[in-house]
Amino acid sequence: MSSVLEVNTEKENLLEFGSYLHRTTPALSELQVTENVPPSTTETLRSLAAKVDIAKELVEKCNSGAKSVPASELKIIIEQIEGVVNSIGQDIGTIPSNIFQKHKYAGTAIQSLAKEMQNAQFNTDVCSKNNMEGEQDLYQVQTSKEEFKTTDNNIGNGEMPRLKDFLKGMYYHGKNIPPSKTLNQLAEQIEPLYEAFFCPLTKKVMDDPVTIETGVTYERKAIKKWFENLINNSQDIVCPVTKQKLHSRVLSTNLALKTMITEWKERNEASRMRVAQTALSLASSASVILDAIRDLEDLCTKREHNKLKMHNFGVTKILTQFLEYDDRDVRCETSKALRCLAEDDRGKEIIAKTRAITAAVKMLSSDHLQEKHASLSLLLQLSKSELICRNIGATPGAILMLITMKYNERTDFVSAERAGETLKNMEKCQDNIKCMAENGLLEPLLNHIVDGDEEMQIEMVSYLGDLVLGNDMKNYVARRTSPILIKMIQCGNTFSRKAAFKALLRLSSHHSNGTTLIEAGVVPIMVDEIFIRKIYDEPVDSKEESAAVIANILESGADPRFIQVYKHGHTMASDYVIYNIVHMLRYSNTDELNKNLIRILLSLTKLPKPFAAIVSVMKETEASYNVIEFLNSKNEDLVINSGKLLIKLITHMGHTIAEALCKTREQPGSLIKKLETDQVTKKHAISVNLVAKLPHHNLTLNLALLHSGTIPIIINNIQNFQRSETRIGRHERHYIEGLVGILLRFTTTLYDHEILQMAKEQNLTTVFTELLVRKSGSDEVQRMSAIGLENLSSETVNLSKPAMEIRGSTKMTKFLPRVFSIGSRRESRVKQCPVHRGACSPSTTFCLLESNALGKLVRCLQHENVKVVEAALSAICTLLDEKVDVERSLEVLGEMELVEQVVGVLRKHKQDGIWQKAFWVIERFVVKKGEELYSDEQLSEVLQDAYQHGNSRSRQVAQNMLSHLKKSNLPRNFTAV
Repeated sequence: MSSVLEVNTEKENLLEFGSYLHRTTPALSELQVTENVPPSTTETLRSLAAKVDIAKELVEKCNSGAKSVPASELKIIIEQIEGVVNSIGQDIGTIPSNIFQKHKYAGTAIQSLAKEMQNAQFNTDVCSKNNMEGEQDLYQVQTSKEEFKTTDNNIGNGEMPRLKDFLKGMYYHGKNIPPSKTLNQLAEQIEPLYEAFFCPLTKKVMDDPVTIETGVTYERKAIKKWFENLINNSQDIVCPVTKQKLHSRVLSTNLALKTMITEWKERNEASRMRVAQTALSLASSASVILDAIRDLEDLCTKREHNKLKMHNFGVTKILTQFLEYDDRDVRCETSKALRCLAEDDRGKEIIAKTRAITAAVKMLSSDHLQEKHASLSLLLQLSKSELICRNIGATPGAILMLITMKYNERTDFVSAERAGETLKNMEKCQDNIKCMAENGLLEPLLNHIVDGDEEMQIEMVSYLGDLVLGNDMKNYVARRTSPILIKMIQCGNTFSRKAAFKALLRLSSHHSNGTTLIEAGVVPIMVDEIFIRKIYDEPVDSKEESAAVIANILESGADPRFIQVYKHGHTMASDYVIYNIVHMLRYSNTDELNKNLIRILLSLTKLPKPFAAIVSVMKETEASYNVIEFLNSKNEDLVINSGKLLIKLITHMGHTIAEALCKTREQPGSLIKKLETDQVTKKHAISVNLVAKLPHHNLTLNLALLHSGTIPIIINNIQNFQRSETRIGRHERHYIEGLVGILLRFTTTLYDHEILQMAKEQNLTTVFTELLVRKSGSDEVQRMSAIGLENLSSETVNLSKPAMEIRGSTKMTKFLPRVFSIGSRRESRVKQCPVHRGACSPSTTFCLLESNALGKLVRCLQHENVKVVEAALSAICTLLDEKVDVERSLEVLGEMELVEQVVGVLRKHKQDGIWQKAFWVIERFVVKKGEELYSDEQLSEVLQDAYQHGNSRSRQVAQNMLSHLKKSNLPRNFTAV
């Protein structure tokens, strides 16, 4: 074999020859340990030895003069070597198969090899040009295609001539070789056992061979036990084999044999390892793979050094591929074997570089407990490495599944325990702690915050500030971390303060934590940060964060009167705190700080006493000007909160705010001009409602709005929403209410010529009329529209002028009913309103009759909202005023069955305000048309009910109307009308 490696010529043929010789090695080794070998076989061995010597001479002849040997002579040498191979094949074929009684497959393999060698043919036509490197392992050299073909045929006949072919054919066509013994048997075939290795007592290979007085060697434990049994039975101590009586029980270690056995075991285990590796690389069937994996697992448990060999041989890396094998048993056994190999750092490192972790995590979702437990054991072993902990945590779904198993003790205690241990190991990596917290396991995060060093606390607290907590954990986290966060804020470390503020801001945003943070003493610390602490070079603006925390706590519903600020008795509702906050608004601060300060004031306005203090300080310091300035800010939240605060203050200082708004740059027009957009936001809704809620009679503000050109924008936006078919949301509804409210304010100052002219040009009567019936999504819009029509209708009497005859004119007012025409139809006269006694139109005089608004107002009396009904009734009452023609108005209203509608209102609604208006309308009808209403039973019932159950005013009105209906008797004697 060594001679072949040194040859440079015809190397392909010679290596093929060497391969044949190498494959005879297992057979020759087996013959050396086989008992009762026939004489013919001994002769065969001598013949083989002689032929090998001949082959050696031929190979050396090629090596000595390869370059000078002519091609013809070289061809003769190769032919001679071919003959030697054929002859060796014949000799091997004479070895009886029945010699290998314990290893029947060995005889099959030898017979197949013999046939192959007898038919072997070398290519002698041309010299091989492909030289192979001398250091290449001959065992890995593959035979020619013809050899493979022969091998396959032999397998089909039940023969296994080569190691790999043997592994392929172990289960071919029912060849039932026990899988638990196959690889061991094959390893023993490669590294044969010697009889001297076996203990005569145990019949097993010895681990600690010792020699006794007779010279026979035994296993130490076995011979000691033999001696003890004889002594216990009071028998003479004899040698188990020779039966000679022993005079001494001294046991001498057989070092030579022990060394040989140790070396044999190492060679045997290495052979088994290679055999298993080959079986895994072929992966011919699940049974073969299982046999190989189990054998590797056995080798791992026997010797630590075997693990290192498996790492070096690439066995560990090959094994990881079988975690994704189809067969479940293979996956389980693979997990067990890899768990053993992962006990050292090298094994963990190799496994981490493969897809093993991903595959193991996938196995966690298996319904088979054995597979789940095996994968958990592997992950638990791998998690002992800090580096691999990161890889496990980065695997999608790993931490979530482990957490789920951890809290599933009742169903599977083993999985819960192993999952808990794995998660505990994974806490070494900060990213894993964060991922655990995201998936609901907060204890590792909280423990590191409470017990960790300063660097760890900063890292974990900073993450807590970004964490979205579940409702069930918010209060628990606040209780655990609040004391630590306060200490971090009070320390001088800038990074600690920044992280703590961030976390407190997150915790305080959960309203359920308000009480917990107050009890922990957070508020006094935050107040100090706002009013007292001044660090100009600190990168974090603690005032902004502190104000936000206090605002969050107050918005949670905590009563500021009981939130202690200082030990001297000040609370969050005290004048001291309010004055300081309002005072800070007057100075140049960041938008974020101003926003949070206003949020604090908004929370304080919910209580009467703090609200009064805020109004007082606002008036005293004129801070309202500063708040109005905030409406021009680019910070949307600041604009929203400023608008809310101003709306709150309107009831106490509305005119002051209106005057200040008119004096502010770009106001008030910019609050409405900015609304030229398709998307309505909360900022838009708050802005228009601020303008709408300011005192309506403030002429300065109304003229400022008029001159800023906002009216066309308002009307256009209203019409766009009325035409839109999309669903109106909360902000859109609030926005429309604000727009209508702004239009309504102009109807209160119609005495101004400019505003009156605008109302005519924009035809506000028609705008309000359309809002009565079209879908606005808000009762408030209908109520304000009715009020607007009332205000406009009140001016109709002053605007309607007596009609003048115009000869030849054929134009008639189309809205006036024929019954109200004046003069003959043949005459050409100008049509006039019967109620207002002059020429009317919707745009010039705001007449309810000409605009068709009256019928819609009457229908509004059936509305469920009492405020809408009251507003509609008030608008109708303008047609019954003393300045109009009441009789003609009663005729028009009577045709619309107004009395029945009003009676229905009285039966449905019992509020004093609506009763007064309703009785006033009915009284008009009763006084003028009492006889016509005499038989109205519903009216009589309503009046009788009002007399019996109404207040003094209602009783008086009811009695007067009953008198007009000629019912002078008191209700005691009153019978049905």
